[in-house]
Amino acid sequence: MTESMQVSAVSADQIGDVFDSDCPVRTVLSHVAGRWGVLVLAALEGGPLRFFELNARIGGISDKMLTQTLRTLVRDGLVSRTVQPSSPPKVSYQLTLVGEDLTEPLLQLLDRIRERTADVIAAQQSHDTQAASA
Repeated sequence: MTESMQVSAVSADQIGDVFDSDCPVRTVLSHVAGRWGVLVLAALEGGPLRFFELNARIGGISDKMLTQTLRTLVRDGLVSRTVQPSSPPKVSYQLTLVGEDLTEPLLQLLDRIRERTADVIAAQQSHDTQAASA
């Protein structure tokens, strides 16, 4: 492996402040907490799924976006991709240990959002009514 191709580990001390625009946490955050990342991780919480199963589970996601999101999450080490030799090959996706660890609080957040959605909708409607009458 050439010097330019060597992979270097990043220590926690090197990560820095999440509020700094150069902090690598921001990249991971955008992958995990983005619209499709959250839903893919949450869908995989129940165990391995094939592409078509993920696509059916996540309403509104295009094949292109699902492919892109899975590639990103696999690259980040949050999801593993397994190809089973058959004709045609069967490909499945599942959470890695790191993916499981990050998905747990995401699921708690989704539950909390689900619990508070009626309150948010009521606040939106109140705001819109006040804005329309002003």
